[in-house]
Amino acid sequence: MDRSSVDWRGYIPATTTTFERDGTYNDAKFRQLLEWLHAQGMHGTVIAGTTGEWFALDRSERLAVYRAAGETLKGKMTIIAGCTGFSADDVVENAQMAADAKFDGILVTPPPYIAPNESELFSFYEDINNRISLPMCVYNWPPGTNIDMSLGLLTRLADLDKVVAIKNSTGNFRHFLDTFFALKDKVRIFGVPMNEMGASLVQHHNADGLMGAGGVLGSDQPNFFNSIWAGNIDEALAYGAKDRAIMTEWFNHDYTAKFGSAAAIFKEALNVQGVSGGYPRKPLLELTPENQEVICHSLRALGKTLVHDAA
Repeated sequence: MDRSSVDWRGYIPATTTTFERDGTYNDAKFRQLLEWLHAQGMHGTVIAGTTGEWFALDRSERLAVYRAAGETLKGKMTIIAGCTGFSADDVVENAQMAADAKFDGILVTPPPYIAPNESELFSFYEDINNRISLPMCVYNWPPGTNIDMSLGLLTRLADLDKVVAIKNSTGNFRHFLDTFFALKDKVRIFGVPMNEMGASLVQHHNADGLMGAGGVLGSDQPNFFNSIWAGNIDEALAYGAKDRAIMTEWFNHDYTAKFGSAAAIFKEALNVQGVSGGYPRKPLLELTPENQEVICHSLRALGKTLVHDAA
């Protein structure tokens, strides 16, 4: 396998998981959320990723969210399963559930907390590679793993047979560019910023896209890429400016949240627009009223209609 083995591109948000305030998973609301993402024209979605709080899902819940996504979205958009775990065995078990649910591929970070060295990380991914059937996207996610994988390691991983993509969510943009230009012809590189630089990478270097911020701005986010592909760069930059606004107002340069957690932020942003985003599961907490108002202020400034404003 290589980048030509899959057709993944565009805006592929990491979807939240619809927990109720008491912590229970609501399958019906999750399916409603997935239907909304499809109606908004997303090019794909990541299920049970970081924003989807994979770390809070037990095995039966993970199976339920995979099944809901497969039954709701298969054939409509690219669906990628977050399969991160603390061991290769965990990841392989998750990947088998994703394959059974008809996913198009899996997304895997280095094992969190442990901070393996590069030899250990290559062995981890090689073990997974040799035991799965689905294409794999390697996820470089320094805030969650305390590891910013080097270009040398990513190059070795890109040579593994099942690796078709890299989600390079490093706060070091030079590192992103070095990786992009070194490996773009072998694997798909996700992490393209929704600004003039990103538009240029898509327009002139066939950059693939972004696995981004929860899809909370609806069709405005996939339309950044749709407009570039249609040759309307000014329109694309106008859409991209909306995504950059929320990323600047809600997140730090390294993609960590300025307040609360990313899951809580995206869920609040969906909920106040009348979309079933759910609530964070403990130990993550809902945003404070002051921080909820930050979310509402940002969305109002972008022309979004909020439920309690319309009431």
